[in-house]
Amino acid sequence: MALLQQVSKSTIPSFQRILPFLTTVGNVRGFSAQSNQGSKETGVDLSQFPPERIRNFSIIAHVDHGKSTLADRLLELTGTIKKGIGQPQYLDKLQVERERGITVKAQTVTMFYRQSEDAPAYLLNLIDTPGHVDFSYEVSRSLAACQGALLVVDACQGVQAQTVANFYLAFESNLTIIPVINKIDQPTADPDRVKVQLKSLFDLNPDSALLTSAKTGCGLEHVLPAVIAQIPSPSGNSNSPLRMLLLDSYYDEYRGVICHVAVVDGVLCRGEKISAAATGKVYEVSDIGIISPELKSTGILFTGQVGYVVSGMRSTKEARVGDTLSHAHTLVEPLPGFKSAKHMVFSGLYPSDGSDFDALNHAIERLTCNDASVSVTKETSMALGIGFRCGFLGLLHMDVFHQRLEQEYGAQIISTIPTVPYEFEYSDGSKVRVQNPSELSSSPSKRVTECWEPSVIATIITPSEYVGAVITLCSERRGEQLDYSFIDSQRALMKYRLPLREIVVDFYNVLKSITSGYASFDYEDGEYQKSDLVKLDILLNGQSVDAMASIVHNLKAQRIGREFVDKLKKFIDRQMFEITIQAAVGSKIVARETITALRKNVLAKCYGGDVTRKRKLLEKQKEGKKRMKRIGSVDIPQEAFNELLKVS
Repeated sequence: MALLQQVSKSTIPSFQRILPFLTTVGNVRGFSAQSNQGSKETGVDLSQFPPERIRNFSIIAHVDHGKSTLADRLLELTGTIKKGIGQPQYLDKLQVERERGITVKAQTVTMFYRQSEDAPAYLLNLIDTPGHVDFSYEVSRSLAACQGALLVVDACQGVQAQTVANFYLAFESNLTIIPVINKIDQPTADPDRVKVQLKSLFDLNPDSALLTSAKTGCGLEHVLPAVIAQIPSPSGNSNSPLRMLLLDSYYDEYRGVICHVAVVDGVLCRGEKISAAATGKVYEVSDIGIISPELKSTGILFTGQVGYVVSGMRSTKEARVGDTLSHAHTLVEPLPGFKSAKHMVFSGLYPSDGSDFDALNHAIERLTCNDASVSVTKETSMALGIGFRCGFLGLLHMDVFHQRLEQEYGAQIISTIPTVPYEFEYSDGSKVRVQNPSELSSSPSKRVTECWEPSVIATIITPSEYVGAVITLCSERRGEQLDYSFIDSQRALMKYRLPLREIVVDFYNVLKSITSGYASFDYEDGEYQKSDLVKLDILLNGQSVDAMASIVHNLKAQRIGREFVDKLKKFIDRQMFEITIQAAVGSKIVARETITALRKNVLAKCYGGDVTRKRKLLEKQKEGKKRMKRIGSVDIPQEAFNELLKVS
């Protein structure tokens, strides 16, 4: 008896703790609705699903191979959503996802499925992941909550670069991988060729590949039985102390931070107190439930289940993605969490109106709760005032972040030229890592002696007829070929070491252009390499604009400087005084353009008379223009910054 009294109720959930939640109800296929003594919970009796009847899996694929459409069909097949009701790509809920036709955020949904009337019911947690290389961090976080993955490959396009990257992400996480060949209804589909690629590249059994068409529904009846049969159940222990992995979070205006969690060990009930391992703060669980497909309160989550928790968190800094949540005052071993995101591109964000800084600060804080892969630090620019220096995983990630700020929070922003992190060594032996070009010293006493730039290992898959054009492009971008092989008779796989600076802006667009859209591209971090780098300053009337400074390779400085000043001349409006636009490397001017002043015709009323009278009026006007040039300010529109982004 004494031993039983020592056992904490937060460690082993008693029958009395979970009894009020055992009869929660739902309207899910195969389950009957019941009353719950006036309870507001809606769902199923989650106690019916021990870990051995739970499957957690994700869908991974290259962009546009049909992940979201396949997820739609699975939701319809399990009765989670009604067929024909709702919008296509149901799990793509953000406006930016709808407009661009891509998945940006990984979305979790709980489904209930039984193969036949006399078969046991299973709880399936599906995570639909992005396919673009810039959002691979979302994929890696999703895989941490899974035991298996559906690897979707287009039957027409075959294995693409991001297919390779996502396979190895899943393989390194020791997940069971089920290959799914999608779009077999297309006239150009060639499933047999794709099977050969799966065998040669990934050593996957071709006979295990499922042939499906998410659009027509063909073959989908085999997907979920394969998930149940092949993917292992979660390995957690329901009698161990509570441990939950914080997968994602977003901010709700009325309920605070809503956390998406995976229960690894133990049981959590509404009303209990939990603490975060990273911050040590204690919270009381006010609501808990599953996402099926919207938030459905159940009052309890058991081992192996994935759902949401509302605990009264008010600051986004408290919800650290990858953190371990446990019962308050209970010591547990923290879960491994996730690798920290490696930021590849840095850009400054400033309010278009300086008085809107607080509103922008509020918007960024809310949005970073939903996108944990963005780093934010405050900075000050002489030209633009107070703003933020943000780190992103890629240029598309940066563009999507800007668009979400404008659409979801109404923020009006000015973004500076994207840069990558460089390392410099000065003549006095000191080293510095530079994310903002304005941080690089121009003092003659601190001369740069050596510099390093980050590189990436790029994987390019292209049809054989475009190999020459791709090699030329990579050579122009200072690439070093590492590997060159043929996947089959029609497509080649190439690996290059490329400077990160050369690919972040327009490399992918140019690659698609020269290969008629057939090439695919993916990259992973490489090492820092020595390089000949210089700081390129933009001067307006002799004054440096720090927000437009950039770091470029010495051999390209003159060409890029010329492109910069040409772009600016087109987008800066004429003023009442002359504007001189210059690009400079140190004290050397490498490019120059002049925007002539708007001038009033002061000689309009001089009909004849002595020439000295006209000359006097012109000299007076000239002096006035000089005074205006000294004290006048040049307004730089956002379009000018946007155009500079396109200059490589």
